[in-house]
Amino acid sequence: MAISRRKFFLTSALAGAGLSFAPGFSFAHSKRSNFQKTIRLGFIGVGRQAMGLLNRFMQLPEVEVTAGADVYEVKRTRFEERVKAAYAARGTQPLSLKVYEDYRDLLASNEVDAVVIASPDHWHTKMAIDACRAKKDIYLEKPLTFTVYEGQQLVKAVRQNGTVLAVGSMQRSAVNFQTAAAHVQKGSLGEIKEVLVHVGENPFPKPFDLNPETVPTGLDWQAWLGPLPELPYHPNLNPPISLDPVENEKLWAAWRWFKETGGGLMTDWGAHMIDVAQWGLNQDRNGPVEVIPPMGENPLTYRFENGTPMKITSFDEGRQGVKFIGEKGWIKVSRGNFESSLSEISLEKKDENFNYTQHYIDFIESIQRRKDPIVPVEIGHSTCTSCTIGNIAKELNRPLSWDPIAQNFEDDFEANTKLHYTYQNGISLS
Repeated sequence: MAISRRKFFLTSALAGAGLSFAPGFSFAHSKRSNFQKTIRLGFIGVGRQAMGLLNRFMQLPEVEVTAGADVYEVKRTRFEERVKAAYAARGTQPLSLKVYEDYRDLLASNEVDAVVIASPDHWHTKMAIDACRAKKDIYLEKPLTFTVYEGQQLVKAVRQNGTVLAVGSMQRSAVNFQTAAAHVQKGSLGEIKEVLVHVGENPFPKPFDLNPETVPTGLDWQAWLGPLPELPYHPNLNPPISLDPVENEKLWAAWRWFKETGGGLMTDWGAHMIDVAQWGLNQDRNGPVEVIPPMGENPLTYRFENGTPMKITSFDEGRQGVKFIGEKGWIKVSRGNFESSLSEISLEKKDENFNYTQHYIDFIESIQRRKDPIVPVEIGHSTCTSCTIGNIAKELNRPLSWDPIAQNFEDDFEANTKLHYTYQNGISLS
């Protein structure tokens, strides 16, 4: 593919600047070693986020969309109609297209090679582990998991089953973020004094002061809850849509903003921007050793083993992004932007410098070539872990010592109880 050739030259240039893209993991357990040109893709969870991913993946000639699954009937119907319309616009039709209420039926299909999982966070791990066991490769939306324990179990499942798992932290495939990380890693800023990361606040406790409403026809609310404790339905948690007249979601589903159902902006945007910060600091597959909650005017602060602080705070114009501050100057990067105080560090503002198409191409190429993608499961896990332990520090309102290798809090029983929760409704990861 033409874009793949551009990727090769870009990656080579950035590698020369000091940034390595080689994950270094093999697929010794993989059952599929032959090159597979066409990838038959199924979607699990077909809400608002999945619709955007569907549009992107259907632009790739190597992809054939063959299945979708969701617990909400009207969203299954919308998915089916959009896929058929997209193929009709090309003057063709899908060779195979089925929709399912139960994602396990999709995983059992011989017409699906890989899945895109865009379900709520509390379903990510169970669905992804089941996909691993079904020998399906996975594009998993960020944040990787809902709890730290889930991430540990998912890493094991991916490696034991030889699965390709790509995480939807797509900034890693954009030139502006790659350039920022490369310069920080190679020392262009000198010693890094601090990193500012703006993601936002949350999660809020107890979202269900909202008045419960009647579950709409066609939505299996118990299936949506899955491992969560019993919670009343509210349309903000699973926004309704209409097909006649056509009316799509009017808001992002609010489950992500609340403690009982999500990690708030700390995990929602942290999975992007904390990810970039740790990438630049060479902390992939590692992490901080201390987390200090907000105190007075001091923001939530992480410290790494070398003493570098990472502060979760708004800066400059207040958009979500990362600012690396070194002894020689700074680099600031966010979606669609790249700035530096050093005149010798610059990046021309072109569309190809700020788009994420390569992230989706990378996933398909990783399946075809049986290699790790640019954001493999271990990196998704280390990023998600940092986000989650930040929420735990804020909840307990005291500094916490974290062991990023053992992946637990040191001598802190109370904090360690926050690394997972008890699944309900007979659901387990075993």
